[in-house]
Amino acid sequence: MPELTRRAVTTFLAAGSGLTALGLAAPGLAQQASPGPTSRFGFEEVQRRARDLAGAPYEPARPLPEALQKLEFDAWRDIRFRSDRAFLDGTSYRLHTFHLGHLYRRPVTVNIIRDGIATPIPYSASLFDYGRTKFEKPLPINLGFAGFRLHHPLNDPKIFDEVISFLGASYFRLLGRGQRYGISARGIAINSGGQPEEFPHFHEFWIETPDQNSDRVSVYALLDGESLTGAYRFDLQPGLDSFVDVSVSLYPRRPIAKLGIAPLTSMFFVGENDRRVTGDYRPELHDSDGLLIHSGTGEWIWRPLRNPARPEISGFMDRDVRGFGLVQRDRNFEHYQDLDLNYEMRPSYWVEPRGGWGEGRVELVELPTTDESNDNVVASWVPNAPVEPGKPLTLEYRITSSLDLRRQSPNARVINTYQTEARALGSHEPVTPGSRRFIVDFAGGELRYFQPQPDMVELVPTVSNGRITRSFMVPNPQTGGFRAAIDIALEPGQSTDLRAFLKAGTRTLTETWTYPWRAE
Repeated sequence: MPELTRRAVTTFLAAGSGLTALGLAAPGLAQQASPGPTSRFGFEEVQRRARDLAGAPYEPARPLPEALQKLEFDAWRDIRFRSDRAFLDGTSYRLHTFHLGHLYRRPVTVNIIRDGIATPIPYSASLFDYGRTKFEKPLPINLGFAGFRLHHPLNDPKIFDEVISFLGASYFRLLGRGQRYGISARGIAINSGGQPEEFPHFHEFWIETPDQNSDRVSVYALLDGESLTGAYRFDLQPGLDSFVDVSVSLYPRRPIAKLGIAPLTSMFFVGENDRRVTGDYRPELHDSDGLLIHSGTGEWIWRPLRNPARPEISGFMDRDVRGFGLVQRDRNFEHYQDLDLNYEMRPSYWVEPRGGWGEGRVELVELPTTDESNDNVVASWVPNAPVEPGKPLTLEYRITSSLDLRRQSPNARVINTYQTEARALGSHEPVTPGSRRFIVDFAGGELRYFQPQPDMVELVPTVSNGRITRSFMVPNPQTGGFRAAIDIALEPGQSTDLRAFLKAGTRTLTETWTYPWRAE
């Protein structure tokens, strides 16, 4: 089973309910689900269904049986798929389904494509070990599933490890070698961070039976929601860094004010840059510690994540963004001290667009949270072009799951961000209201080369509001890089955005560090 914590349930929460997987056990209906023996089922068929569905009114599904609606988390988690009943036997994959219940109340149909023919998997109680969970009445034979997961020999040639799962709304997660679940991806985001946010859902999947010796597999998905429908193709390649190539065709039902493309969802509770919440013996608690952007102009931008006191949205305007991701850079167990959750093993997700995405922004939504059980961070690409009915949107991108994204940027990177009072340590000089000192560690790239000659390196800091009262930089022998300090002064109640990078002459040596701050 995946790591099904309270936070995982919150992450995969599907608002409302969706289309029901009708007649999964009936041979006649199973035959209707396929396009027939004369045509092979493929992405074009999913596109056709999404396009037709967009022309019809959105229909919520019928409620689940009361016993499933009342199912508590622990009871739902106790229902486990029986590994001896796995599908795709004889290939390098095994398919398990998730049972409906608790917060997962939106039935989906799961099909297997073999020789071009798509056939739904019938729900059967015999597929599951219900453990201590008991039902007074048998569940309907046309119940459907909550989602599914694929297993593959990821960490050991003879052991089938979970490599990707689809569960709840349009959420999915993938793993590379040696990784633990943390961050999630989503098919689409609508009005993320706003009220109300809409959660379209995958309501039908098709898994292509892979060739016997192939380690690649294709998954098709049909998305439905009040504002749009969509056809998705996921081509998965497991490995040290697993990746999935995503092809998307969206069909709006109505105008959409804010559409989030390739959204990533993560958790940030406490980090070295944000110690507002204290009291836990664990020094840091986060699945991701920063947003990394490779802009259309070639600039690399690092934005540390925060657990803000109030909801905040940051936008990074761009044209044809080259990539963005929510990254877990800190891989030091000593900084987490959690033997069970292993935050140092949580992967980073990196999104690489295929083809130009035009003008828009990488948007970062940060919500306050009082514990680590809630995913409170969302990053996505928000296009400037209006989203209107009758104007389909087609795009492609790759999501890579990795423990080490340093090779993405040729320059040095930010490894630490701290903040403190704007005065020398141990001094008794008065602290000016509305002032703050930010300390940034840059390391990697060519910085070690410049350590013997620090005068050749220049710190370039700027602020959007307020003023910089002092800045300095010193070599950091512990990291082989440089530590920069920036003191700013701002009127209480005002906000500013800080930026800083290092250069030598006309050469940029580091990515650009950026951080928002509000003077209280």
